[in-house]
Amino acid sequence: MTQRTLGDWLAYLEQLHPSAIDMGLERSQQVLQRLGLGKLAPRVVTVTGTNGKGSTCAFVAALLQAQGLKVGVYSSPHLLHYNERVRIDGVDASDEQLCQAFAAVEAARGEISLTYFEMGTLAAFWLFHRSALDAVVLEVGLGGRLDAVNLVDADLALVTSIGVDHVDYLGDSRESVAFEKAGIFRQGKPALCGDLLPPQPLLDKARELACPLLLRGRDFDLAETANHWQWRGRKLDGAAVELHDLPLLDLPMENAALALQAYLLMGLPWEAGQVRQALLDTRITGRLDRRALVWHGKRVELLLDVGHNPHAAEYLARRLAARAPQGKRLAVFGLLADKDLQGVVAPLQGLFDNWAVAPLATPRTRPAAELATALTNLGATVKSYASVEAALEGQCAQATADDQIVLFGSFFCVGQALEWLERQAPEGGVDGSAG
Repeated sequence: MTQRTLGDWLAYLEQLHPSAIDMGLERSQQVLQRLGLGKLAPRVVTVTGTNGKGSTCAFVAALLQAQGLKVGVYSSPHLLHYNERVRIDGVDASDEQLCQAFAAVEAARGEISLTYFEMGTLAAFWLFHRSALDAVVLEVGLGGRLDAVNLVDADLALVTSIGVDHVDYLGDSRESVAFEKAGIFRQGKPALCGDLLPPQPLLDKARELACPLLLRGRDFDLAETANHWQWRGRKLDGAAVELHDLPLLDLPMENAALALQAYLLMGLPWEAGQVRQALLDTRITGRLDRRALVWHGKRVELLLDVGHNPHAAEYLARRLAARAPQGKRLAVFGLLADKDLQGVVAPLQGLFDNWAVAPLATPRTRPAAELATALTNLGATVKSYASVEAALEGQCAQATADDQIVLFGSFFCVGQALEWLERQAPEGGVDGSAG
């Protein structure tokens, strides 16, 4: 069993359970008990939300690591390699570590059927438990209440934002989504929400569990100026803390604000210069991720973003509007069939000179023809391509050094772009700078 390669294990996991998603904790809880795992680390933070989970986890981890703490981070999905999902002390888990973890979970599960995500989550827990960590930061995969990550009792529970997505599992209203996400709250433990208008079910759950609830706009907040941003927050005893003249970030600053408030509650050293630098150093692939490429002898600027729902599109639109390129802005766009096409493209109207649309490399893709029709009906200039790679090459061919190509719409879309970029490196020029 342990002789399987990581590729063998992942192929095996994909056929273990009859459905890719099977909401509920009972099966995973049984296996967790068989594994005999105690608390994963002295500090455990869980992060859920419709958007912003990945960058919030990255900010929290960076702040902890700046104190010399050994931190484990679990996130999903991955872009290129499964190893990205499990990071220990700033380094992706190795193939060998993951194979050992999968073997341990496989031995423990016996007759219990687990999904791909459940197996991966338990494997991450097993690795974290063995790694003598000071803290773990866990990104919830879907919802909260019934997600496998919620097997763990967290010391801090963070909700980044609340929007309508994954309606088949979370319901079609912000209230139903909020109810699911508040499922990560724990009795008497602090909970934080970065949404400025948290729906009532979230507030009710915090009250029911006697959670100290800190809300953005009330207990902590940020203010952005042309060149800097400011932050204010408070300790659990009510004492106010402020940071001024913070450098602007490419990653969402509202998620940095949430991470700062979470860090403040942990009672760790608070040195303003160190905190600033940790935020500035935070990088995450595929989220407002700027890349410089030399394409057939000319420099081309790319911006990659995994945004795939209306909330993420609205944020991307605001950031694009605030930073216009000298030349044209060209889109490369792909979307899954279960996503809200009109809701994603509407905020971005008028921000691109033209669009290149393509199907994604998955049966779940929305056809390029549907994307093109929707955009054409909005008055956009659109060209369809057979693949994300072909669309990228088409936009690179027409781009000048003053133009910017923005690729977005899906983790699949960005993943294909990253694979394409890796193949361009021998030509002499991919400069990756996530941010």
